[in-house]
Amino acid sequence: MDKNRVVGSAKEIKGTVKQAAGKAVGDAKLESEGKADKIEGKVQNAIGGIKDTLKGK
Repeated sequence: MDKNRVVGSAKEIKGTVKQAAGKAVGDAKLESEGKADKIEGKVQNAIGGIKDTLKGK
């Protein structure tokens, strides 16, 4: 498994938590940061998946 998949998944989780916390406390900035982290994590996870496919794993 490519390290990008691991880091990407962690960023997705972090983003989900940030987004939920921002929504809970009414902090729009924190909520939008969470959304951005979540998207960044999904992209990084996808890149790791492509690398794994190219390596034949």
